[in-house]
Amino acid sequence: MRSLCLCFDVHQPVRLKKYRFFDIGNSDYYYDDHSNEMITRRVAENCYLPSNKIIFDLIQKYQGRFRVAFSISGTAIDQFKIYVPEVIESFKELAATGCVEFLAETYTNSLVFLKNKDKFKRQVEAHAITIEALFGSRPTVFKNTGLIYSDEIGAMIAEMGFNATLAEGPNHLLRWRSPNYIYSNAIHPTLSVLLKNQRLSDDITFRFSNSDWSGWPLTAKKYVSWLKKIPEEEKIVNLFLDYETFGEHQKKETGIFKFLTSLPSAVFTKSEIEFMTPSLVIAHHQPVSTLHVPYPVSSADEEGDLTAWLGNELQQDAFDKLYGLSEKIDQYTDTNLLNDWQYLQTSDHFYYMSTKSYSDGEVHSYFNPYDNPYDAFMNYMNVLNDFTIRLNRNLEIKNFDLTRNKLNVFELFNKKNGYIS
Repeated sequence: MRSLCLCFDVHQPVRLKKYRFFDIGNSDYYYDDHSNEMITRRVAENCYLPSNKIIFDLIQKYQGRFRVAFSISGTAIDQFKIYVPEVIESFKELAATGCVEFLAETYTNSLVFLKNKDKFKRQVEAHAITIEALFGSRPTVFKNTGLIYSDEIGAMIAEMGFNATLAEGPNHLLRWRSPNYIYSNAIHPTLSVLLKNQRLSDDITFRFSNSDWSGWPLTAKKYVSWLKKIPEEEKIVNLFLDYETFGEHQKKETGIFKFLTSLPSAVFTKSEIEFMTPSLVIAHHQPVSTLHVPYPVSSADEEGDLTAWLGNELQQDAFDKLYGLSEKIDQYTDTNLLNDWQYLQTSDHFYYMSTKSYSDGEVHSYFNPYDNPYDAFMNYMNVLNDFTIRLNRNLEIKNFDLTRNKLNVFELFNKKNGYIS
């Protein structure tokens, strides 16, 4: 029997306010609370709450045969807690059904794995602890930012004890292979690699409402007929979708909610396909071979590489300057500084600086608060410069206090031994 693995990505960055050059040194609060609240509430109303209700009802209707997985970033969770706690409660209701799996990721949806292995592990651990505290189960499957994957990244994930990871399967990597199998990591074969079926995922996320598309209008029955055309020996179809597809990117008027509601019925009545979470997939199917991925691949843009985040000098300069502060940040326990450090790592900040155009440009405009990538760069660098000043200032104070303490100890030693009166 073929397995359909339906995974949803839930992410909202903590957006920065307009931070001018003259704010540097004068304001240490960086966030656009108005936009963050407005967007989080809007997407909750359009997507998260109605979609969660549909999924909960479908699980009840089909008595546990309908199963899905979610990857929810820490920055999204932080904002749900502040602005729409009812979203957290609706996810808890889904967790209580036993039919929903929650995946691990970097807490702030960052690219830290490219710079610092230890900090990557800390972010993933912080996220796993948060997920377990909220939903009652520690994640065993990992989903990286942008589905970025390579042999080396997979090895880090395996070393952390994860059983599987989700990954993109771009055509230039797979070539003759199919994404509809489980593969194993080239360095740690115990790690299973589940590849996104790009075409069938994008049919929903990008093409659903495109009236010029040959597949339009897309119905659940039509979609299941495409699933049935997959060769019988290909047992797994992994669909990895931005959750905001439902009601936000694809508006309610397009029929996207009707599609979601109808999908399980079409699957159960028109095929022998069963819904499985990633953990169930690896429990029921074995890897067919090792997948060698010597350089990172991702789900971003047509190239499927890292250029969406680090493809130009603006992005690279900002990225390098941020992580150039890594050694200094390790000396701090100040909560405000550490929170700012985490939020400044969110990959969206670099994504907004992309200078890509044409079809990829539309993707980069989603939720983008900036008029152009240069504004995004300047705003981020102004914030980062102020953060650096605060960091250096606190380091100077800390070093001064340490020096003063050493002098005090030295003075006490001399007095005790009669060297000074």
